[in-house]
Amino acid sequence: MYLSRFLSIHALWVTVSSVMQPYPLVWGHYDVCKTQIYTEEGKVWDYMACQPESTDMTKYLKVKLDPPDITCGDPPETFCAMGNPYMCNNECDASTPELAHPPELMFDFEGRHPSTFWQSATWKEYPKPLQVNITLSWSKTIELTDNIVITFESGRPDQMILEKSLDYGRTWQPYQYYATDCLDAFHMDPKSVKDLSQHTVLEIICTEEYSTGYMTNSKIIHFEIKDRFAFFAGPWLRNMASLYGQLDTTKKLRDFFTVTDLRIRLLRPAVGEIFVDELHLARYFYAISDIKVHGRCKCNLHATVCVYDNSKLTCECEHNTTGPDCGKCKKNYQGRPWSPGSYLPIPKGTANTCIPSISSIGTNVCDNELLHCQNGGTCHNNVRCLCPAAYTGILCEKLRCEEAGSCGSDSGQGAAPRGSPALLLLTALLGTASPLVF
Repeated sequence: MYLSRFLSIHALWVTVSSVMQPYPLVWGHYDVCKTQIYTEEGKVWDYMACQPESTDMTKYLKVKLDPPDITCGDPPETFCAMGNPYMCNNECDASTPELAHPPELMFDFEGRHPSTFWQSATWKEYPKPLQVNITLSWSKTIELTDNIVITFESGRPDQMILEKSLDYGRTWQPYQYYATDCLDAFHMDPKSVKDLSQHTVLEIICTEEYSTGYMTNSKIIHFEIKDRFAFFAGPWLRNMASLYGQLDTTKKLRDFFTVTDLRIRLLRPAVGEIFVDELHLARYFYAISDIKVHGRCKCNLHATVCVYDNSKLTCECEHNTTGPDCGKCKKNYQGRPWSPGSYLPIPKGTANTCIPSISSIGTNVCDNELLHCQNGGTCHNNVRCLCPAAYTGILCEKLRCEEAGSCGSDSGQGAAPRGSPALLLLTALLGTASPLVF
């Protein structure tokens, strides 16, 4: 009898061992993940948490303008040169490629070359506001890693809001306000990112730094990502471990740099004077030659590769996870709740790999010989355990109060046993079988 039980236990251990083979004893450390970082010596590989390499995300976006007919050229119209606002013989004509300024020219390879830019219609309907929404969508959650940079070929707008969405454009929240007069435009005191600190890094500010009006040498607007990183990683971003630790433990901070969509709301074009010159309304319009957005696919630290296929970005998930953001465990790998990977402990982090479900090892969940139900549970038809009120789980191995997060020191219920996942899985499978005697 004992030999028979020993052989059964040995066979079960072989089964468990084969299932657990991909999981190292140092549970969850990243052994194959690496990411490229920039140092004084150049690009080097850093073995840390799994995440795709940062890249130019404008290669993968879709752009939408509202109103959709706001682009100049249909019908053709003339506008004034930026350098000389009274030289108004430039033409925009959508039917002529050399004179057209469609939205895709905000993202072309020529970048800031002044001959390639998107341009709006002029402010010919003044005093009706000239307002444009430019929406950038990825159909994927991305994490920003560098400054957002917008280069204008008109004067920088007198009023503008940069907004973000975390739910694919269903709701929006402001990222930053821009104005020549913040108090007048948005009832906010002007601030710079340099006025912030670690404790106020998530504050939404209005800045006058990038709204100096109609000047040929002032084209660029920034949303400063790196300056915010610097509050945690130092002015030269040399202490990235500190930043990663903060991102790992502070969800609001991590979400601040995460988006599915961005929206540029152009509310008032550059005027440059107190009053609008109603005799020369062709001076007033928006024109953007370049938008830069650097970031990476959000894969919850469960992938190093993000592929672009059929106009869609998808993480190539590791650690038995699945989904566009590696946001859930694969089928038959739900032996514990899904969790994102972790940057901690530095330097390698913790993978939080999804482990096999007990039920995936076999359909015989319990019996009266080997696979006992725990904590007073009874086996029903060898396929499930009927648990006492205080317990749950496949083998009644979990406290219900633990799942609800309500177990206390005075609850009269001890904590669930801890140990390596392989031993926990084997313990759950073996139940409370009596010791072997030879």
